[in-house]
Amino acid sequence: MSIADSRQFIKSVRLNPENFFLIHYSCQNLYDENEALSPRITSIAINHYASGQSVSFSTHSIAEELRIARSDVIQRFDEVEIELLTQFYRFIRDRRDKYWVHWNMRNLTYGFEHLEHRYRALGGTDACVIAVERRLNLNDLIADRYGSDYAKHPKMLSLMEINGGRHRDFLDGKEEVDAFENKEFLRMHNSTLSKIGFFSSAMRKLVNGKLNTASRGFGIAIDKLFESRGAKIIGLLGTIITILVGLWQAILWLS
Repeated sequence: MSIADSRQFIKSVRLNPENFFLIHYSCQNLYDENEALSPRITSIAINHYASGQSVSFSTHSIAEELRIARSDVIQRFDEVEIELLTQFYRFIRDRRDKYWVHWNMRNLTYGFEHLEHRYRALGGTDACVIAVERRLNLNDLIADRYGSDYAKHPKMLSLMEINGGRHRDFLDGKEEVDAFENKEFLRMHNSTLSKIGFFSSAMRKLVNGKLNTASRGFGIAIDKLFESRGAKIIGLLGTIITILVGLWQAILWLS
């Protein structure tokens, strides 16, 4: 089943939270300043929504497994990157039927197609393609729920700031480029983990009607009101009263 909008998304997550994974990755540089024709993948993080557990694939850990010194990583990055992507695709092979929640992973420049391209460019032949209808953009889902002005640009960082503050490990695009050039691969990976952690938290707040946004409007206020705990308690009490009244009327009718 494909998910068309935020209401259907929230309903599906509430019914089957185990079917949702969040994904984010970092790369070398999104502009034409790379030694390769396309940006190299430096780390990938995956979070299972229901359990809260995360799995990650990173340059520094793969280099250690391959016994490549930090000073040699750039020269031997092909070896590191192909192993990183191989482990990633091995993980998702049996989970392609799940829903994959991401942040603007839309195309070949930055997205699932970019991961597949890098894998093929390095000689990989068995990339597990996640169907387009199983990819859900969290940015679009939040905009569908709260309007396109739910946060100022850059939206990811702005949304983070109004929902607890910027994480200490968060790096923006320019900072990630600098970290790569300085071979600070662990720092890049920690940034990826901080973002996937935030996405998981934002998704949980979205589902529970507790996500703070900059949006204003009567319709949004009503949505938040009806998703609040108080509204749910009132609804439950109303249901109980209706049942009791129905039973009382049945007793009167029988007597």
